[in-house]
Amino acid sequence: MASISLPKHSLPSVLPTHKPRTSSSHNHPILSKSSQSQFYGLKLSHSTSLSIPSSSSSVKTAIFAKVNKGQVPPSFTLKDQDGKTLSLAKFKGKPVIVYFYPADETPGCTKQACAFRDSYEKFKKAGAEVVGISGDDPSSHKAFAKKYRLPFTLLSDEGNKIRKEWGVPADLFGTLPGRQTYVLDKKGVVQLIYNNQFQPEKHVDETLKLLQSL
Repeated sequence: MASISLPKHSLPSVLPTHKPRTSSSHNHPILSKSSQSQFYGLKLSHSTSLSIPSSSSSVKTAIFAKVNKGQVPPSFTLKDQDGKTLSLAKFKGKPVIVYFYPADETPGCTKQACAFRDSYEKFKKAGAEVVGISGDDPSSHKAFAKKYRLPFTLLSDEGNKIRKEWGVPADLFGTLPGRQTYVLDKKGVVQLIYNNQFQPEKHVDETLKLLQSL
């Protein structure tokens, strides 16, 4: 029986040649500021530039959520504004609102914290605890809580480890830490996940609405 032999290098020659893109096509700067400014939760200084990644896969990674409704989220132990360690397990047996916010002393985060403060009695009446988490250190939290008379706990997630473990999505193509609120029931199961970066007060309305049904 006749056989056909192909040259060893004949197959690659018919495949399309892939030309790597130049590095300049990966990022498109959209914002640059030389002086420090604050945008809801984003602090910009020293000619910081924000870039939009051109790859759609990188955007999908940024918005992937690891904690979903009906799940028990990963536990954590963090320092509060007084430097004391506090664990999520401490709140078991009562509803708890865990809200991740970008940074202390930024416009949107201040509005959100003050909205939780102004409705704090309603949360207490529902038997719920309120916990705010950001990447700021305990001393920043202490000054923030004192300035605005915040009656609830602020936890320091330096390095954003817990934010990553919970899968809190970032905004502005990964440049702005996300503003996301979780409501956990008495068993520690997530009953609500609410994300709204630019209407920070709405987090309070949505969580109170959910608490009434628990």
